Amino acid sequence: MKAFFSEEQLLHTPQQFMRLGRISAPTDLPSRAESLQGALAARGIRVQAPSDYGRKPLESIHSADYLNFLETAYTRWQSLKAPGVNPGPEVLPNLSPYYNGRVEQAGRGPCPSPSIVAQAGYYLSDLSCPIGPQTWRSALRSTHSAVAAADHVASTSGMAYALCRPSGHHAHRDRAGGFCYLNSSAAAASRLLQTWSKVAVLDVDAHHGDGTQNIFYQRADVMTVSLHADPGAYYPFYTGYAEERGYGAGEGCNLNLPLAHGSGNDPFLAALDTALTALSGYAPEALVLALGFDTYKDDPISVLKLDIDAYRDIGARVASLRLPTVVVQEGGYMVQAIGPALDAFLQGIGHASA
Repeated sequence: MKAFFSEEQLLHTPQQFMRLGRISAPTDLPSRAESLQGALAARGIRVQAPSDYGRKPLESIHSADYLNFLETAYTRWQSLKAPGVNPGPEVLPNLSPYYNGRVEQAGRGPCPSPSIVAQAGYYLSDLSCPIGPQTWRSALRSTHSAVAAADHVASTSGMAYALCRPSGHHAHRDRAGGFCYLNSSAAAASRLLQTWSKVAVLDVDAHHGDGTQNIFYQRADVMTVSLHADPGAYYPFYTGYAEERGYGAGEGCNLNLPLAHGSGNDPFLAALDTALTALSGYAPEALVLALGFDTYKDDPISVLKLDIDAYRDIGARVASLRLPTVVVQEGGYMVQAIGPALDAFLQGIGHASA
């Protein structure tokens, strides 16, 4: 397996995020990527820096106004400094506009206000996505790792791993959320569609892949399947329910499998088997696996209870599909556990491929 990662992805160093009414220490630390790199090195997997693709691979999944905002937000935020005005060290919203979430609408229009304060509220859905001086570059290079992995898979019909950090599956067409700014899993799927006509995204992170669902919800060429903790009392709260099946041309091409909080290996793997059956019915020609390790039982923000053995089983089941596959790293915030979790996943892939 070939892996892709850029050292520039380490430049994003968030200072804060809001949790239960308290400004908390960040959990999306650069050390997450370093732990995963260690697991790859231990297995002799060479990590290659992706080419710089610029914004072009993102233009089919994110709106131009949103990309413009992310690219310029920090500089514009700092320019607010004036006598008596001292903006915080990172861009964070202090308002949030009403949006009715009507699925028949392809997306919102650009923010009607040119104000950076207004746009922060419009394009940042919550207080977990602070934008610092290197956030844009790190997020952009994270998506480049996913695109490079997709290109490798397209040329080999094999498997590749994109060590994406910051994560991406909560990034909507025009909105950041849940530590995610640009949607790497969606970028990989979009890239694979240049080679194959039907692609699936299977998300096994603890949280619903709401951004990925949003991007492809009205499309039939990408099936999105997400296993996750029941969102009734867990982020992202507003989506991730079983009745969400797609809309218009995408009707029937979205599947959510919410799990009771406290679920361990057995119910998770049973849901995964249900997902794989649904994927077989869709018959994709290539797969994106959005791989999260925040399902681990001791992860600081998880409500699921998987142990390390579960990731070995996930790897084996995914490899048994025998599909060209891009593995995109999503969440996982217990730094001591995510390296062993990735190692177990890779073991499972190896056993299934032997």
